[in-house]
Amino acid sequence: MTTPKPSITLILSLFPGIGLLDRAFEAEFPDACLVRGPDLLWGGDIHHFHPPSATFWGIIGGPPCKSFSFASAISRSRGSKPIHPNLIHEFERCINEAQPAWFVMENVRRAPIPSPPSYTVRSLLLNNRWLGEAQHRLRRFSFGTRTGRTLAIEVALFEHPDWEYAVVGKAGGHLLLAGGKPKSRRVTERMLAAHHRPLARLCELQGLPPTFLDTMPFTKAAKREAIANGVPLPMGRAIARAVRNAMSDPG
Repeated sequence: MTTPKPSITLILSLFPGIGLLDRAFEAEFPDACLVRGPDLLWGGDIHHFHPPSATFWGIIGGPPCKSFSFASAISRSRGSKPIHPNLIHEFERCINEAQPAWFVMENVRRAPIPSPPSYTVRSLLLNNRWLGEAQHRLRRFSFGTRTGRTLAIEVALFEHPDWEYAVVGKAGGHLLLAGGKPKSRRVTERMLAAHHRPLARLCELQGLPPTFLDTMPFTKAAKREAIANGVPLPMGRAIARAVRNAMSDPG
């Protein structure tokens, strides 16, 4: 079954958070309408959400990654039981119900690749630094279509001369190590200093204006976590452009 592109292009965003991936797709698909699904951040519950069939051309989203994070892996290795649910199954259920022409799922490297019926999924790893940005941030993107199309990412010729640790939301050496340089195994003064960067700097590293979080009705800690959970705008735009190019090819 082929889902045609609707006359009004609707793209559904699941687990939108504060909408960083949404902003990227809105920028690259100016004629599309982004519809945001429920999010725990705003009191929503994905378990009770049922998108209509054959309405959305595409679906984007990043299910919570804490289940598959480096910190979670450390906790499990020490005998702790997982405390964060795996919601990728809910993402797959929504894909199955909505039947879009394509979908993009973002998550950490260790996360399972989604596999809804009738879709071929191509997965790739992308580092924010490969796009000419300072922040070291590696993420997995899974692109699903019925024809097995792939994403061709436009990367920068040179990496940024500066190097910044990934934006993280909570204190703790193991979380900082998750965004550390390869083979880094200890918390350094530079890592601790990076973790306590001001909110304005965190916004800039995510490709946003330094005042982006100023008017949000959250505590400082909640703002840090919200911005850390988002996809950097340059990374999101690179993915959105690749989706646009892939889906504009009639082949």
